[in-house]
Amino acid sequence: MTPAELLAAAGRLLSQPAPGTEGIWPRACATLIRQALETGVDAVWLADPGTAAMTRSRMRSQLTCLPAYMDPVVAREIAYVWVALSDACHYHAYELAPTATELSGWIAAVDRLLRCTVARAQ
Repeated sequence: MTPAELLAAAGRLLSQPAPGTEGIWPRACATLIRQALETGVDAVWLADPGTAAMTRSRMRSQLTCLPAYMDPVVAREIAYVWVALSDACHYHAYELAPTATELSGWIAAVDRLLRCTVARAQ
């Protein structure tokens, strides 16, 4: 799936959770958003043959380098969102699942990343 398709699937799950997903849909939505983010970051590196090897680096390293290759404000926001999504994707016994408001904000942030990626490729 493309990053846009993953983000659209997350949006659908957020707006209308499927029957039988009570209690798990917020983390499933967070997982889809994180996959869209990671695929979008890969697209930044793959847009330039000189940086394509970055896709083999750990995500933390990629996010550290990202401000040098795109809008630094968006890059820093994406780094923050990736950490938040990483926490949200893992079940912790005494932590609540992400809220719909958090998920909506993360979808918007990843959408900004994808728009920057498309603009950079043109």
